[in-house]
Amino acid sequence: MSSEELNFVLRARREKLDQLVARGIAPYGYGYDRSSTAAAASAAGAAVATGADGASVRLAGRLVAWRGHGKTAFAHLADATGRIQLYFRRDELGEATWGVVELLDIGDIVGVDGPIFRTKTGESTVRVKSLELLAKSLRPLPIGKEELVDGVVVRHSGFADHEQRYRQRYADLAVHPEVRAIFVARSRMITAIRRFLDERDFLEVETPVLQPLYGGAAARPFTTHHIAVDRQLYLRIADELYLKRLVVGGLERVYEIGHDFRNEGMDRTHNPEFTMLEWYQAFVDYRTTMTLVEELLAATAAALRPLPVVGERVPAIEPPFPRLEWVKALSEALGGDPLGMEVKELRAIGERLGVHGAATLARGKLLDEIFQATVERKIDRPTFVVDYPVELSPLAKPKRGNPALTERFELFARGHELANAFSELNDPVDQRQRLEAQASLRAAGDEEAVEVDEDYIRAMEYGMPPMGGCGMGVDRLFMYLSDTPHIRDVILFPTMRPE
Repeated sequence: MSSEELNFVLRARREKLDQLVARGIAPYGYGYDRSSTAAAASAAGAAVATGADGASVRLAGRLVAWRGHGKTAFAHLADATGRIQLYFRRDELGEATWGVVELLDIGDIVGVDGPIFRTKTGESTVRVKSLELLAKSLRPLPIGKEELVDGVVVRHSGFADHEQRYRQRYADLAVHPEVRAIFVARSRMITAIRRFLDERDFLEVETPVLQPLYGGAAARPFTTHHIAVDRQLYLRIADELYLKRLVVGGLERVYEIGHDFRNEGMDRTHNPEFTMLEWYQAFVDYRTTMTLVEELLAATAAALRPLPVVGERVPAIEPPFPRLEWVKALSEALGGDPLGMEVKELRAIGERLGVHGAATLARGKLLDEIFQATVERKIDRPTFVVDYPVELSPLAKPKRGNPALTERFELFARGHELANAFSELNDPVDQRQRLEAQASLRAAGDEEAVEVDEDYIRAMEYGMPPMGGCGMGVDRLFMYLSDTPHIRDVILFPTMRPE
């Protein structure tokens, strides 16, 4: 629709609004007592004999189609459950109500009351006896057209610009039932995660989003300023350090599902604001945590399979997942031991692989980027990559029998990380040394390295039990389980660049 056409439509709808007000019709209601949904009413209509009236229903929803025929009109009303046809007759409604009908537009939200009947073509329809306008639409929704192809209704989108759909998610949801189904499924997945952990005696907790120091991951933070105490604060990049403080305090199984924030680029698997699940369990190691991850994925997949739109996309989850050793996998990819290579050699490899900024990256970051380029992106089915180098894992315990490695795993599928987990480091002396090494990297220019968190070390010094911990990206998990290609398609309001 051109800007001229849109301006004409906007003026016409406002003129209709003025006419409604002039007639004493309130164009924006306070509520409507529904007795049924569109789906339930449509199902009930299927049992009504052709030509007969069934039970009366009270429905409310948005008008998504309209066909006027002089003294009669047909429309389709849509609610969260589906859509149903409406039938308006001037002689049944009376002149006053018919005057309102004539001022209706596609997109208006109405309440209707009347009996269900079936048309000659067998379509369940409400014979409208009373009408209440609940919200006048002043801007046309980009509702697509429909056509009947081989007896099947095919809907063509009127809102094909993906960027505008992300920016105007409210309109995207209003005109695309399949998009609503995606986000219903995402909510059901989160409910399944909570149920899974609650049934295993985990306690859901909340930790600070605004933190005096950021930690628990390698990422650049967002900063803000607290005026009352004149202090710089950070939006958290991870929940980890506060959750582990709670384990020190005796809450032996804790989890949090919340938003984290990382001041980084955006692509099809990264959004600066994202949803993270983290859990920590005292007295277990990363092997127990691997089993829990497998069981969690199987449970969430099972919860999604019965759902419309998403259910058919859910992949088979077949524990146990393969285990792939980090050093062995990268050694095979490079034809040599990466831990024995000098930084100069690693930078040359990184440049050859197209790693951004390879010439200036520190050794640990280089290794991580090279692994992503050579191994991670080729992993398709869910796979645990295990036993990472110490320099990549400042919060994980040393691997038993090989202190150059740590007891850490990451879960990958379809070339992307889904989860990261450790046998958590609980030695405060070792932890201080590792955080000080990170602080040195930060002083040398690594903006993703963390500072020494003295309060966290103090908590460890009181005595931190051994534990297994895991962080899992909820957005990416849902992308994998729903076979959705872009993270913006699973976040209701993704971060967008300025228009």
